[in-house]
Amino acid sequence: MKSLAVLHASQLVTLAGPNRFRVGAKMSTLAIIQDGGMLIRDGKIDLVGASTEIENKAGDSEVIDARGKVVLPGFVDAHTHLVFAGNRLDDFERRARGETYEQIAKAGGGIWSTVEKTRAASDADLLAQAKKHAEWFLRCGTTTVEAKSGYGLTLDDELKILRVMRRLKEETSLEIVPTFLGAHAVPRPMNADEYIDLVIDGMLPRVAGEKLAEFCDVFCEPGYFDIEQSRRILTAARKLGLNLRIHADQLTNSGGAQLAAELKTTTADHLEKTEEQGIAAMKSAGVQPVLLPGSVYTLGLSDYPRTREMIEADLGVIIATDFNPGSSPTPSMPMILSLACTQMKMSPAEAITAATINPAHSLNRGDTMGSLEAGKLANFSIFDCENYRELAYWFGIPQTHSVYVCGKCVSRAGGL
Repeated sequence: MKSLAVLHASQLVTLAGPNRFRVGAKMSTLAIIQDGGMLIRDGKIDLVGASTEIENKAGDSEVIDARGKVVLPGFVDAHTHLVFAGNRLDDFERRARGETYEQIAKAGGGIWSTVEKTRAASDADLLAQAKKHAEWFLRCGTTTVEAKSGYGLTLDDELKILRVMRRLKEETSLEIVPTFLGAHAVPRPMNADEYIDLVIDGMLPRVAGEKLAEFCDVFCEPGYFDIEQSRRILTAARKLGLNLRIHADQLTNSGGAQLAAELKTTTADHLEKTEEQGIAAMKSAGVQPVLLPGSVYTLGLSDYPRTREMIEADLGVIIATDFNPGSSPTPSMPMILSLACTQMKMSPAEAITAATINPAHSLNRGDTMGSLEAGKLANFSIFDCENYRELAYWFGIPQTHSVYVCGKCVSRAGGL
């Protein structure tokens, strides 16, 4: 592979720094190089610095002129439901008429409607739709996603989804970190205890045995899986070598954050209803929050997480799209940056940190991605703006100029 020199970026936003979660005031330190450049060899970053320094060492490298543009690490989206069939347009319309998430679910919509469509889809159909989703992510500047199963809810269908993820990782440029979310909902007509036995005794051993997932997640919420049920599933997953994540306190303050702290899960996600005790418990246990403003926005709600309290508690805040067909149908991290700044009162710098280096660490990939530093993968995006704050300021328009994975251009405005 020919070497690549990126030169004259208006701002090269490196996020260089200690190899750990950025917390507190460190979330605002982006290590920006004005008129910055990078030298890339064999898919990795070889050198980062002033453009004059890079130019002197570039030799016969292919040159990318980033003049008047911002260069950022590829976004790392640490919470998505990437693989599913169909859509939920009917739910969307019912919500627009004033029905709640719970009312729609009771009427046969919600997660269950996507489960039925996903079960009916062939592997090839699921892969084709997921490839379309992957292209959307790349077009928005995202180069890595965590992707959850959870729309199968039978052994065969959960395995089908995870195997599609494996193929997607092989056949697209999007890096995919798979998570098993068999405990997304209790399928009809089973009762919860029967299904939990299936998850623990049937699904988890197969998922772990075939190395189909790195993490296990549970939708911990009254009406889905309560605290004790969630504890059973996550404890069984840990014994099989899976790392843990948890959907916590999205709809009610039911103790999900405290359970995350008890089990020392890697992350607790959603947290819209989490209060001071949950934040303190997460801090004491080293559990990092993944906040999903897209779902609050889509559901027409106003109870965004207590983000400033989490930052002030020195938690390594992460923001993600929660891409899914029901409550957050967006692959756009720039849209999430906008919501983080306007609705959760994060600064643009904090939001950038929460969309790059912090999620990389939450996926155990902080040593290879999430910042632009020598030795890391050359995963980066170039945006048609001169200041990184414009990404959250202008919304509803694409600003992505081009996207690179391991030094190869994988998406460009107007097509490759």
